[in-house]
Amino acid sequence: MELSSEFWWFILIGLGAQLVDGALGMAFGLVSSSVMLAMGIPPAQASAAIHTAEVFTTGASGVSHLVAGNVDRRLFFRLAIPGAVGGAVGAYGLTQLPGDVIRPLIYLYLLVLAIIILARAAGRLMPKGEVKRVPVLGFVAGFLDASGGGGWGPVATSTLLARGGQARTTIGTVNASEFVVTLTVSATFLMSMGLHHLQIVAGLLIGGMMAAPVAALLVKRLKERWVLIAVGVLVLGISLFQIGHALTGYLGR
Repeated sequence: MELSSEFWWFILIGLGAQLVDGALGMAFGLVSSSVMLAMGIPPAQASAAIHTAEVFTTGASGVSHLVAGNVDRRLFFRLAIPGAVGGAVGAYGLTQLPGDVIRPLIYLYLLVLAIIILARAAGRLMPKGEVKRVPVLGFVAGFLDASGGGGWGPVATSTLLARGGQARTTIGTVNASEFVVTLTVSATFLMSMGLHHLQIVAGLLIGGMMAAPVAALLVKRLKERWVLIAVGVLVLGISLFQIGHALTGYLGR
């Protein structure tokens, strides 16, 4: 495999995306897929390449969070198994789903969650308790992650934090369970369409694995209030940008 100058850029993208993802529980897939789609890579191939790289980056991140004591084992199994099933279904049906219709609704949901998380960080909201239907959340987050190239972290982390989950263990557990989901999604893509864009996969993989241990230490040491603020602002920005993008496309027709 010949390495072009773009390879080094993908190492930097993987490094930055994993620092954010490992510390805040989201954004590796969203950042990576945005870059790849802007390069003209088809959505199915972009999602396949991202998930192939994430098999290694989420594995490194999961181990790092486990060593740092950031993983709730009971929550891990309740998220990981349904998430893997949802991911396989999403990967298999990617080309047949009306993604342009579904995604704006998801970003509206994330917008509401961002407001709830920021209100909680400001001390103006007392969560009602833990999420009761964690397996359903895992399935939906896994499905959206496979069909959109990113979504596991924003949906799972935001929902759990908005419902009162502790920031450190929520982020650590979501990152660790993502390895199981990503492995399943990648295997589904590999069987259905093979592997493409090895240079992009390698760049994202190298950068992501370098950042994983650093991100796990960050989330352990940062104060919960600042983590909540960072997550809330990130989700708010992602949701507003995507809603604006969808509205612009709709009005431009």
